[in-house]
Amino acid sequence: MKKLDILAGALVLVGGLNWGLVGVAKFDLVAWIFGGMDFGETNAASRAVYGLVGLAAVYGIGSLLASRRSSVGRAATAGAH
Repeated sequence: MKKLDILAGALVLVGGLNWGLVGVAKFDLVAWIFGGMDFGETNAASRAVYGLVGLAAVYGIGSLLASRRSSVGRAATAGAH
């Protein structure tokens, strides 16, 4: 699972940096890397990256919720003793 966590984190960072560049400079780094396309244009490779970034974000949300549940459960167990 650790490798998947690292991959998901890296993809979320790529997505965050890309959106930051879009917001600040109206520059889409992913589109530029995958073919030097104009802002807002996509191809199969860039859509695959966008899809993977989205899946990584969903995975990250699930991981955060799972870790929150486990930490709440440990706190409740520790308080019961």
